[in-house]
Parts: sequence; structure tokens; C-alpha cells
Amino acid sequence: MSFGADIEEQVKACGRALGFDLVGVAPAEPNAASERLREWVARGHAGEMAYMGERLEERIDPRRVLDGARSVVVVGLVYAPDASETPSAAFGLARYAGGDDYHEVLLDRLRALGAALEVLAGRAVRTRAYVDTGPVAERAFAERAGLGWVGKNSCLIHPRLGSYLFLGVLLSDLELVPDAPASDHCGSCRACLEACPTDAFAEPYVLDATRCIAYTTIEAPGPVPVALREAHGTQVFGCDICQQVCPWNRSTQAASLDDPLGLRERLAPRARWRRVDLAWLLDLDEDAWRVATRGSAVRRARWRGLLRNALVAAGNSGDRELVPRIERLARSSDPLVAEHARWALGRLAGAADGQAHGPSHR
Repeated sequence: MSFGADIEEQVKACGRALGFDLVGVAPAEPNAASERLREWVARGHAGEMAYMGERLEERIDPRRVLDGARSVVVVGLVYAPDASETPSAAFGLARYAGGDDYHEVLLDRLRALGAALEVLAGRAVRTRAYVDTGPVAERAFAERAGLGWVGKNSCLIHPRLGSYLFLGVLLSDLELVPDAPASDHCGSCRACLEACPTDAFAEPYVLDATRCIAYTTIEAPGPVPVALREAHGTQVFGCDICQQVCPWNRSTQAASLDDPLGLRERLAPRARWRRVDLAWLLDLDEDAWRVATRGSAVRRARWRGLLRNALVAAGNSGDRELVPRIERLARSSDPLVAEHARWALGRLAGAADGQAHGPSHR
């Protein structure tokens, strides 16, 4: 049974009333973009994210996640409408980090949208909501729902709002009329591919996560590969370089968006993360880390992971005032921390001898 166009417009209106900037509908079935996940995982690009392969078929087909699913409502929220108010690349923090954890902020609204579906449909509706938390290929279904296209940097890009978007999905057993899929507008542009300092793109549209700074500073639990450390520069949590150079972000109209419900205000980095410095990070013990990252997505890196990242950044910083802190960490009983500290000391010593000159930029 299909409810026709009226209910789709009402669903979108509810989504916008809940604070989302974009709302679209995709059919709950495999599509070309979700099917490409199979090859991506097979090529080893998922690295140590074993969960990608373990629930691969579910990511490709939402009907395996919610039995009887017919539609996927996809939402998008711009999280950095004004780059001047977000951490700069010099501070090494991805723009989405440092505010309230986006998973919870968006999930609350998605669950409210799920409740609204029952009112609109006039019956009980089975739903399941995810914000980067379940076996659903959000970007693939966002593209199919017309929210934008998956660009050469593997980010979803909206022609008016750019790519600084949080995505969420609401699986539903309602049969909603899907939106037309978005078309690709990357053209011959290679800005993102050429700007990546770690050469993380195996080819256009294909990200090798094992080389991506967002992966090595957040997802990977072990050491940052030595061959990639210099290219990390002073990044300590995530990376926005491939988005910063994207022409679609330079021409975005996102800065004019309203925030009546205060969602973007909640997601904006707190004062501590707006002006984070390496000395402070290197001094963080585990208890202080828990306080500083409470309720924030920065906690995803874990304490020793954030310390590991800060040591790589310190080594690339050229700042010899950090040496006493790094020397203390080189004596750590944690082999991961101690090894990265020794590397940082060696890198700074090389910089002092004129063999290296701070972060490497391409």
C-alpha cells in the first residue's frame, strides 16, 4: 500500500520542524552505491573496522536490518555553516568534534520523527533509527534519496549546502514514494584527491580508510603507521582537508541557515576544543580526559588514542618547548604511548638540526 505524495511532504515537513536541513526518501532495497561496499571491503579498504564486513549484507540491504522495511527516510544536518567559528586546521580537530555528541543529538530527533510517522499514517509503524551507529550505508541511501551525491572524496555533497553534513536514517515499514536520486557534479575536479596528505584515495570515489587521517586518529586502536606520521601534520582528531578544498563548500549557502532549535549550537565545539593546544593534550591524564570529553564525539578516540595522536602532532609541530612533556611520556609504561613519544623526540631533534621543518604539506 502506498500513501501517495501527501504523506511524503508531511514527513519532510516534520523532519524540517525537528531541525533537519534535508529530508528525503529512498526505497529500502539495495542500490548501486550500497552494492559497491562489497568490493570496497574485499579490497581491504576497511582496515580494522571488522564490523563493516561482519554485517555487510545488512549494510547493503536495509530489509535485513528491519524485517518488512519498505522505505528509508534520510535526514541531513549542516554542522559547520560558518568556518570562522570552528576549529582551524592548525588545531588539528575535525569541525564536527568538540560539541555534544552528534549521535545522540540526531538520534533524539530521528526517534521523534519515527513517532510522527505513526500519527501521519494513522497506524502503528515499525521503525529503526541510526546515526552512524548501525549497519546501514547512510551515504548510499542519502544519495538515492536525493540529498546529494557521493563525491570523489567519498563524502555526500549537496549542491547548496556542501558536505559538512551529519546524516541519519529512519528505516520504516511504510511504503513511501521515493525521491529522485541525485546526480554527480564533481566533473573533472580532482582538488580533494590531490590535497590529501596521506594519498588515501585509491582512485576517485574510493577511500582507502587505512591511509585516511580520520581513520588512523579515531578508528584504529594501534600505532599510527610510521610512513604516514609526517603527513599527519598537527591533526589530532579527524581531518577535513578533502572537504576544505572542495569547491562546493566554498560556494555553500549553509552560513545563512537558521538554528531555531539550537541543534547546531549544541554541536558547535565547546570553548576548550575551540582553542585546544598540544601542551594541554600532552598533560591530560585519563581522569582529566574523561572530564574534557564527556558527552563529546572526541571520546571516540579513547584516551591513549588521543595521546598517541597528540604525540605525532607534537613531533610535527617543530615546537621544542614540548620536549619535557614528550620526554615524560617516553618513559610511559604503555608501549604505544612510549613509542610515539620517542618518535616525536626524534622528529623534533631532526627539526632542530635542520633536517625537518615542522609539518609536511603537499
